[in-house]
Amino acid sequence: MRKNYFIVAVLMFSGLMLMSLRTPSLQSSGFTTTNTEADNTAVFSDTLSWKLLGQIKYIKKATDDYPEGVMFPVVNPTLKAKSKKTIIMSGFIIPIDNKSYALSKNVFASCFFCGQAGPETIMGIKFKNPNMKLKTDQYVTLEGTFRYNDSDVDDWIYHIENAVIIKG
Repeated sequence: MRKNYFIVAVLMFSGLMLMSLRTPSLQSSGFTTTNTEADNTAVFSDTLSWKLLGQIKYIKKATDDYPEGVMFPVVNPTLKAKSKKTIIMSGFIIPIDNKSYALSKNVFASCFFCGQAGPETIMGIKFKNPNMKLKTDQYVTLEGTFRYNDSDVDDWIYHIENAVIIKG
């Protein structure tokens, strides 16, 4: 009886080893792989992180619309260098209205609008195909052009423009 369990265990271990040898490792080149029967693709890792977007400071300035002062973002030099460059970013979809969406670090229940996070945890999305129909909290990976905003307090701090969904 023990011999049968041992043989089964050895066969299972051997099968797992063979499966791991079959899957090429692309991690060192910036790729991650997903292997399923229906989908066998390689996708670039994110080139921009929510941690980096969170490294932001604010200064209070008076404006014509806000004479008492309002907090303006001070974007760090690393993010400024990524402006107008192609990035890959992952997050949760937050519908704004029937036509526009935002990408969030958090799900809707704990996003910026609910007071659970700051404005640096959300990014406005302008899709290349404006007729996208997405679901709340759908997790996606987008590729597009990064833009930051440090002058208009009535707009998002971060944007991804000409965005296309590469995963999700």
